[in-house]
Formats: sequence, C-alpha cells, structure tokens
Amino acid sequence: MNINQLYVSDWLGKYSTKDFEEMYTYGADDLGMRLEGEEIVLKCWSPFAAQVSLNIYLSGEESSASVEQIQMVRGEKGIWQITLGASGYLNKYYDFTVVFDNIPNEDSKAEFTACDPYARAVGVNGKKAMFIDLIGTNPEGWDTDRNPNQSMAWNEMIIYELHTRDLSADLKSGIKNRGKFFGLIENGTYIINGKEKIKTGLDHIKDLGITHLHLLPFYDYGSIDESLPYNENKYNWGYDPVNYNVPEGSYSTNPFDGDVRIRELKQTIYRLHENGISVVMDVVYNHTYNEGFCFNKMVPGYFYRIDADGVLSNGSECGNDTASERSMVRKYIVDSVLYWAREYHIDGFRFDLLGLLDTETMQEIRKGLDTIRPNILIYGEGWKLQTELTKKNVVLATQEHVSEMDRIAMFSDNLRDAIKGSVFEEEEKGYISGNKAYAEEIKTSLMGSSEWAEYPEQIINYTSCHDNYTLFDKIALCNKQIGIEERIRQNKLAIAIVMLSQGIPLLHAGEELLRTKINRQGEFISDSVREGDDVNSIKWEMLLKPEYQNVYRYYKGLIAFRKNTGLLHMTDPAEIKKTYFFAETENELVICFKVIQNNEIMIVVLNADDKMVEINLHDIFVKEGTWNDTLEGKQFQCYVNEYAADCKPVSETVYDENDCTIAVQAQSCVVLKNIQF
Repeated sequence: MNINQLYVSDWLGKYSTKDFEEMYTYGADDLGMRLEGEEIVLKCWSPFAAQVSLNIYLSGEESSASVEQIQMVRGEKGIWQITLGASGYLNKYYDFTVVFDNIPNEDSKAEFTACDPYARAVGVNGKKAMFIDLIGTNPEGWDTDRNPNQSMAWNEMIIYELHTRDLSADLKSGIKNRGKFFGLIENGTYIINGKEKIKTGLDHIKDLGITHLHLLPFYDYGSIDESLPYNENKYNWGYDPVNYNVPEGSYSTNPFDGDVRIRELKQTIYRLHENGISVVMDVVYNHTYNEGFCFNKMVPGYFYRIDADGVLSNGSECGNDTASERSMVRKYIVDSVLYWAREYHIDGFRFDLLGLLDTETMQEIRKGLDTIRPNILIYGEGWKLQTELTKKNVVLATQEHVSEMDRIAMFSDNLRDAIKGSVFEEEEKGYISGNKAYAEEIKTSLMGSSEWAEYPEQIINYTSCHDNYTLFDKIALCNKQIGIEERIRQNKLAIAIVMLSQGIPLLHAGEELLRTKINRQGEFISDSVREGDDVNSIKWEMLLKPEYQNVYRYYKGLIAFRKNTGLLHMTDPAEIKKTYFFAETENELVICFKVIQNNEIMIVVLNADDKMVEINLHDIFVKEGTWNDTLEGKQFQCYVNEYAADCKPVSETVYDENDCTIAVQAQSCVVLKNIQF
C-alpha cells in the first residue's frame, strides 16, 4: 500500500483535532539523534505506527544493505526511542522501517522505510541518516565566532542574494572550488584586464560593500544527484527540500562522507564572518520535494494540507502545501530554524512563500531566535496564495498580516513593479522607462511606506531576485527600441531608487554587472531554475568593459552613500512624514523631494524622462512653501549624479540659494547634501 491510499483514511480527520493534539503533541527538544556522554539517544515521532525498527548501515550509499535491525520502544505522546552505545555506532548510518497494521477501513498493513526527519547528517543523496558527533565538525575558533554585523539596525543592512554555484561556475572567475561552499570564500581571485587585476568572487562582494549574503537554499535538496561529478550534474535553485537539517552534499567536496558537508559549511560561514559578511539562509518550509518526504512516511498525511478526497493542497504550485498549523509540523519547523541558528551560526532567514505559513508558527520562530541571539533577521515572500487549511481561524503570514508579527520583513512587490513594471507583464514599463502611472507609488515607497506595512523595517526593497527576469533583461524586454546606453541609465536609476528608499535594500547577485540570463538561442530566460551554468553563472568578463565597470562603481558608491547617510535609516513613520517634503513638478516623470532632520539635509531629484531637465531648487521649494529657514543660507554638494555615486562629493560644484539650478540628465538622479561646518 502506498501513502496516497492512506490519505483517505480517517486519520486525516483526527490530525487537527484538539483531542489528537493534546494526546500526541510532544514538547521536548530532543527528537532525532542526541549524543549524551557515551550513549546515543534516538527518538522519532510516529503515533499510529504499530512497530518502528532501526536499520543500521556501514555506508550511506543508497544501495548499501542493512547490517543490523533493532526494534525501537514506544513511549508517550507517539514517541519511539532507543539508546545505543556511542562507540559502536558513531559514523554509521541508519534509517527507520515503520509498520502500520491498524489502518482504518483496511484489511492490509503498510510498511515504509524513512530517513530520520531530524537527521543532522546523511549519506549521499540523503537517503540514510548518520550518527555523528557534531562537536567534531566545528572549525578552530568556532566557539568565538560571531555575527560581524550583530549591532546593525535592519535598515542599515545591504543584502546580496546569491546562488552558491553562480559565484564560481564561470571558468573565468579564477575560483578553484567551482560550485562549492569553499568557492564562496576564496580570496585573491581576479580576472585580467590588460595590466589590471579586477577582483572576482569573495573579494568582489567585499569591495561592493554588502553586509549580508543571502544564499539560496543550501539544505539537502532533491533535484541534484550528489553522486555525480560537478560537470555532469544538473542545475537547480534548491527549492525542493529533502532533509531540512542537513547541508546540501553537491556543494561539498565529498558528498559520500556525511560529516564533510557539515565541516565545510561551518568553515565557509566562519570565513564569511571573518570577512565582515553575515549569512542569511533561504529556507523552504511551505512545501517539500515530493510527498515521499520522510516525515510523511512516519505519520502518513500529517505533514500536508489534504482534503477529504486525499488531494493535496497546492498553493505553492510545487505539488503540496505544508500544514504548519498542526502542532507537530509547527514544532518541526521551529526546531529546524533554531537548529540552524545554533549549530551553524546563521544570521538571518529568508522564507520562501512565507504567506503559506501561519503567523503563530512565525511568532514562535521569532521568540525562539531571540533566545539564541538578538537581531537575527527574518524576511520572506508574503504573497497571498490559495491553500486549504486544516483548522479554523488560522491566520497566514501574508503582507496584510505583517504587523501582527514581531520583527518580520517582507518583499515589496509594490516598489519592484513600480520601478520596472509588473513581473507578470513582461513588456509593461515601469517608472524608470517613462511610465508616469507609477510615480506616486515611487514617492510612497521612498518614504518606506506601504498599504500593508506599518514600519520601514518591515519592507524589503528590491528590483529583481533569482526568479523572474533580471532587472537588465526586464528593461530590454519592455524597451526593445532603445540602445545599451539608455538601458544602462535606466538600470542605474532603478538601483538609486532602491538605495534611496527607507526600508531594507536587497540586490540580486550580478545586478551590479548588468546581469542577464540568455540561452543559446538568444532568448531571455525568466525562471532559470533548470538552466545550466551557461545561463546562471555570473559572467566576470563583463567587468572588462568600461561601461560595466562604471555600473559596478555606481552600485558600490550608492551602497557607501547609503551606509553613511543617517537620513536613510529612519524607523519612525511619524518622524518620516515630518521630515520628507515633496515638491510639485511640471513634469510628472520628475520626482523632487528634500529630507530634513536636525542639521542634516538631503535633496533628491529623480528624472525618469528621456530628456534632461533643469530644476531651480530655490524656486520649486519656495513655491511649495517649504524653502524656509532650513535651507536658507545653506550650501550643498552633489553625492550622486548620472555618472557617479559616493559617500563623498562626486562634483566640485557647490549649490546655494543664489545658484540652485541643477541639470538632471535623462533617466538619472541627483542627490545633494548640505555642507556641515
């Protein structure tokens, strides 16, 4: 009998009841394998099982045969457990055989083999768990390892979203450990431009100035065959979880040895921290690779939202939706997140399709992380999706409910689409391409405001990420008639808006190199999840082109400017409203505003028109009645223009009330700050 046949049993009707949860909710933090002195204590949860056997293997390979089988003992709350001598079992592998002979309305029995849902280490391709001493996987100095940006406010962070493989896959990267965890931490790599060495890899990221490296899923996922060499393996983003608490083996130098991937990931995180970079883990708790997920074999049907006919809910469009509202699913998710924070020193978590999880689960995660280390970042996709809940009165963690949760941020599709046009309409233009309909949304987002967010720190501002078209490709698709120079201007204006907005900025890796994803047929690729390295890798040779180097320096300069401008790190919405003043302009594609707080003044002009505009700041703010004493007698210098951006002036010109006319080139911005004496 397969799992699908069990779905229609009356177990499903019991899983979400109060009686079931009172009888079977297990609260202790000791599921999975624990090393206690000279003993291994192993516990799993399978309340309807008639028998659970522990199978022992000498190898973690899928084809290896069991050398021993031991019956586990039933305990309270649906727990099965066993105690073993550590000396005889450490570094061996195991899985469970679970037998059900009390199937409702059936005369047969079912038997499943499952990996431990709480496995900390696994063999190749994650079929078998491993008994491991985790202390032995810690690198030297791990006890003193710390988040280098621990004291940083959320809106001071600069997040850089990257797939582990993409950084090093390009043969011209100069990185030896292509596609591996270690490829993220190689220093001294470069590409040659005449006599000049241009930084690549980790040195490039450091030089850019980002604070947080958001890595696409690096737990053990199912779409990659870890047994294959790098060059023979398929590409995938990793949004298909198999073992939630184990690093992905294809990113290690040896996926066959269960502790190697753990050692190498910890070393990678340690080195990133040494280089001043915090690590954000992309996590996917809203669905699994498939319904053969090990937890689902231990308790058939419990992990998912399933209707009375046995049909799995599919709001994720990945084949199944996780039932986070059930107590032991919620516990599993919370335990997993806290485990990564404790064991691997993860500094932040990005939740895929966060809107499919419930607010109570997210609140428990927030509270749990706060007991480990303060200021661990949480953000995710708060999209509203259709899913079949298993309980009444469950509130999902969507954008509209962000203020019902403590310190959780969400991606702003408002600003994303306002900048470049809807991701669902590939040829629709955004503000940067001259669509004046989006100008008001740009103004709102600049102030860190939204109809769904109460505070700027609840908002992740971005133009593109791993899915949908890259920013540069989207610009090309909706501006087919324009040339490369105008596309570059629009790209620079887009990132200027993100960096000048209140909230938390996020960059898609390679965006600073005008990243594009084009296949061999010359077609733009929207979702490159199954494309190869030829499409997905960061093309370092782009840095050999002067115009691309200029874009990189512009991104770097904007990051430096943002870091050094306190006016861009506001948290109080009331204070923002008091300090922001927008001027009316004759051209609807020109946005002009000033920000004044204490003795610091910033004036910004955004021009999305394809023509240069001249603005007399004195006249425009006098007309608005907001010139007043705050600007009178002040002198201003330019920190951002069409050519450059920096934390120090990029032009020698000084502006004051007697000479306040500035020229803002087509599709560019100008930022002035007052001279402090």
